[in-house]
Amino acid sequence: MVLEIENLKQHYGTLEVLDIASWKVDSGIYWIQGENGAGKSTLFRSLAGMLPFTGNVTLDQKYNLKTEPVDYRLRLSLGEAEPLYPSFLTPADLIAFVAEAKKSPAGQVEMLIDTLGINYLKHPFGSCSSGMVKKVSLAISFLGNPSVIILDEPLITIDKEARQALFKLIQTYHQQGVTFLISSHQLFQQEGLAVTESFALRNKTLVKLGME
Repeated sequence: MVLEIENLKQHYGTLEVLDIASWKVDSGIYWIQGENGAGKSTLFRSLAGMLPFTGNVTLDQKYNLKTEPVDYRLRLSLGEAEPLYPSFLTPADLIAFVAEAKKSPAGQVEMLIDTLGINYLKHPFGSCSSGMVKKVSLAISFLGNPSVIILDEPLITIDKEARQALFKLIQTYHQQGVTFLISSHQLFQQEGLAVTESFALRNKTLVKLGME
């Protein structure tokens, strides 16, 4: 199994948001659906180690987020739905920092910048549109050698060309063994991205759906 969740519980104060007893996925591209407020972003941020939770999450059957946090984080990346970066920072600064932290292989940074059309590397984020910021967040989610890439609403604010480039990146990385968890309110299967299975986040847990 590529990703395993056991007894994951997430609370905001006294409010229980997630209660996932067991969920396992092998290599694939998985569509995670759910209404607004269902907890998708909370789940993804928990899996990325950005929020504390009870329970366990394991990658590749040996990297536990709580006991091997560095090895785990090197193998799981998250592209957030609405990324926020310091206004004075530039895409070049952020990409270089994450590339070093993720031990990005030679040539990867240049490939991602070119593929996603990030031609504003020296512009501070304070002068960038939401679509420009989104493309940078997508690029950094592909850096390194991840086993799992989580993309939270990756299609919002990006144009048609960026969508096509993103789908090609997903297909290329998946062919190389990377598993994807993607949330989206927009359909993407009709644009050539095949989904292995679909799940819905309902009643605090993940439920398998029939193939669309």
